[in-house]
Amino acid sequence: MSKAPLTTVAFIGLGTMGFPMAGHLSNKGYELVVYNRTDATAKRWLEQYTGTQAFTPAEAAAQADVIITCVGNDQDVRAVCLSENGIMPAAKPGSILIDHTTASAELARELYSAAQQHELAFLDAPVSGGEAGAVNGALTVMVGGEQTTLDKVESLLGSYAKAVTLVGSAGYGQTCKMVNQLCISGILQGLSEALQLAKAADLNIDTVVEVLQHGAAGSWQLTNRAKSMANNQFDFGFAIDWMRKDLAICFNEADKLGVPLPLAKQVDEQYAKLQQRGFSRADTSALIKQFDQEAR
Repeated sequence: MSKAPLTTVAFIGLGTMGFPMAGHLSNKGYELVVYNRTDATAKRWLEQYTGTQAFTPAEAAAQADVIITCVGNDQDVRAVCLSENGIMPAAKPGSILIDHTTASAELARELYSAAQQHELAFLDAPVSGGEAGAVNGALTVMVGGEQTTLDKVESLLGSYAKAVTLVGSAGYGQTCKMVNQLCISGILQGLSEALQLAKAADLNIDTVVEVLQHGAAGSWQLTNRAKSMANNQFDFGFAIDWMRKDLAICFNEADKLGVPLPLAKQVDEQYAKLQQRGFSRADTSALIKQFDQEAR
């Protein structure tokens, strides 16, 4: 199997998304060094894929040409990148650091600056497509950074992505992901209301989806979530906890820019209520549960 010129990859963060993403890289013939905060998860990954385990981010980074992070939030990214046992103090000059975490644009610009000081290249590259996209190698990657850096790793990113697009300089990848999450929240609110009407009118949901997905109302959420929403199935996909984390990032950025986000804030309030009802780990399509009789 042929390999790209940059072949040794450190993958840090083997969660819902990172686990299959790192797996795709291993299957493509890249040499993988993996680190995960929970040791058992790293060992489970190594039972399924080829690679070696590191026991600190620094140990992983020191061996790699490309270092990829996919962790939880700004605090987690700072810990794995900037701490004493983190990536930047240990990485080889000339290495490329790619952060797939959905985080703030401010953090992305901070990491870009820190990377330059350590003679590293940096891309903020959040992804969209959810767990299914990661498993199927069909993610969308929105990238902030320099084109010359992206050119070196674009084929690598293609191991788990169907689309990789540079949207601007450092931080713009994260800002584009904010736009993505705002679109999703609005679509899910509209879809939740539409399904309530369809069910009340005794429409066949399968038929409704078949008709609408080919017209102006078509969307990924309609095609992939409408039927499960109608059937009260939410044990999959992107959790409400994570969406609320992402929306908080959106609200913070919007406040800085003086942009009102009334619909997103309405949706966030409903997600907060659903968390209180025990739906924290349910898919974001559980937004339709706001209409339950017991919730009123």
